[in-house]
Amino acid sequence: MTEEWTGGVVTDRGDGPPAVEEWRSVSVPGRPAAFADEGPIAYRTTFADPRSDPSERALLELRGAYDRATIWLNGTELTTHEPHFVPLRLEVEPDPENELVIVCERPDAFDGIYGTDAVPDHFGTPAIWWGVELESRPATFVRRFEARPRLGANPNGDAEASSSPNGPDATAGNATTDGAGAAIDVTLEIDAGRAVDDAVTLSVRPEGFRGGATMERVPVVAAAGERTTVTKTIPIRKPSLWWPREHGPQSRYTIQAKLGGDALERTVGLREIECDEDGLLVNGRRVRPRGFARLPGGDPREDVDRAVEANATILRTHAHVPPHDLYEACDEAGLLVWQDLPAVGPDLPVERGTELAAALAEEYGRHPSLAMYGVQDRPTDPFAEPLGSGLLSRLRFRYRAWRTSVDDGPAQGLADSFPDDRPVVATIGAPGTGAEAAHLALGWQYLAADDIDWLLETYPSLGDRVGWFGAGSLADDDADPADVAGLDAALLERRATDAEGSQREQARTLKTVAEGLRRRGCGLLAASAIRDSAPGGGMGVHAVDGEPKLAAEAIAQSFEPVQAVLDGPARSGTVAITLCNDTDEALEAIVGWRAGENTDTERVSVEPFETADAGSARIPGDAERVDLEVGIDDRRIRNRYHL
Repeated sequence: MTEEWTGGVVTDRGDGPPAVEEWRSVSVPGRPAAFADEGPIAYRTTFADPRSDPSERALLELRGAYDRATIWLNGTELTTHEPHFVPLRLEVEPDPENELVIVCERPDAFDGIYGTDAVPDHFGTPAIWWGVELESRPATFVRRFEARPRLGANPNGDAEASSSPNGPDATAGNATTDGAGAAIDVTLEIDAGRAVDDAVTLSVRPEGFRGGATMERVPVVAAAGERTTVTKTIPIRKPSLWWPREHGPQSRYTIQAKLGGDALERTVGLREIECDEDGLLVNGRRVRPRGFARLPGGDPREDVDRAVEANATILRTHAHVPPHDLYEACDEAGLLVWQDLPAVGPDLPVERGTELAAALAEEYGRHPSLAMYGVQDRPTDPFAEPLGSGLLSRLRFRYRAWRTSVDDGPAQGLADSFPDDRPVVATIGAPGTGAEAAHLALGWQYLAADDIDWLLETYPSLGDRVGWFGAGSLADDDADPADVAGLDAALLERRATDAEGSQREQARTLKTVAEGLRRRGCGLLAASAIRDSAPGGGMGVHAVDGEPKLAAEAIAQSFEPVQAVLDGPARSGTVAITLCNDTDEALEAIVGWRAGENTDTERVSVEPFETADAGSARIPGDAERVDLEVGIDDRRIRNRYHL
């Protein structure tokens, strides 16, 4: 809908339409900053009947109305809808001219990242974040269309299912599950404005690979005014699988459902994902994801592009639910997604959380990029009062971790409520919380980045799976750190006071922690964050406008799938070198180094998903930097450290 919108704070709900003291011009979709601390907020527009024929139907679609939305049309309340990430599709009976009012309210619980200072206040404004559409549909149309892929299915399908004998096949060399079949379960809800005795045409075509298409016809019989549901299982022989980037192609299937003049499409991917003590398995093969947490705001596709440029293979949607745009971009790029429930802190209403978990899995489960779920972020923070570095700080760190206690029963219960087709991380928390994934603030909130080896020797389980690590920085010198959302000014001042200095510290911290985790075989790691949420700075490796900070290049080097890294701080003396291999191939490499006038090379063999000793660098006192290079066949992979 492109009509003009106005918005205002609701002063009275009453029995009729909401009363608003003052209507202001607003943008929809959007998050009006003027209403950041207010609520409920009403949004109003007018529109003409979109139908050109009285027999047509008018369908209203509402996406991202945060978080509870009540819809009024021409003074009549139509319905209330939540949560915001599930679209509302509602048939309406418009007049020639109409007034639409949508009242948005904050959630009673599960506000996630929007209830913290990690993002600007207006990010949590009750508003229509993603869009409103009003369209004309045929008298008989497909109201709901679901396509759910599954591997390991009987390629012959059920008794009703049939398929072209030359259905969608894999291209040569694209692995399947040992010849097992697959299927796509289709569910269609048909709204019959007129009596119908017809068939829905279901067509399946390959996306991202060469293969044959197939077509099915599913009978539909319904009386006028009836709503009926039909299902169909479409078998896929020799399925072409979706793989994460670096591990294979991103093969997908687009299913079109056509009934008369009405047609809808869904795109799905076929893959299996499991978790064991060493990390993730996709389609039965080991993967070792490296990536970033992502904050809301910004263009999802641009964030995906930035992650790919930084050699990432996973994005964690940090305590919020993004629009489908992010998932579609990740499906195409081969980025895995770690999807959190919007739950931060100690409060965790289990009944409401169970409802949200079911809605989340139902709405986003068709995306092959959705790799895992997270439940509760930072149930408590034993390091809210910062610690310095050194021996005494290590002792204080151990004491705080020892005395910390967290009841993870509610989080475990919520984790169990998710479908079992994807791994679930019940808690993401600081050392001492017993979390299933670690939240590490080395070099920022406590200790020094160089303490990563001490930390993992003292608490080895912290290196199994890391959902957050990082440090903040300024994007420009004109910013006041105290006014930058997501940036703790006191913590920043302990490290640096200007933009360049803070960015150097951020780059060094992320690089040191990331490479320390890789040297010790961390099964999954996510740095914070791919992008700042506000102007002036933040925890991102890119500014809010997408400009890269110094940490962007540094972490991209550290995230190379095959990389040589220093085993300790880059300073004068002898420092060991480790070759990390996050690929599924055994490699023979030449590892070289240069520091000042000193240089040397060494031939190194490294097994899949392993590390190997690659000699030592002898760093003279007058060196300004250390350069490492890995040579594999005709490839050259470089890493750099500034002294």
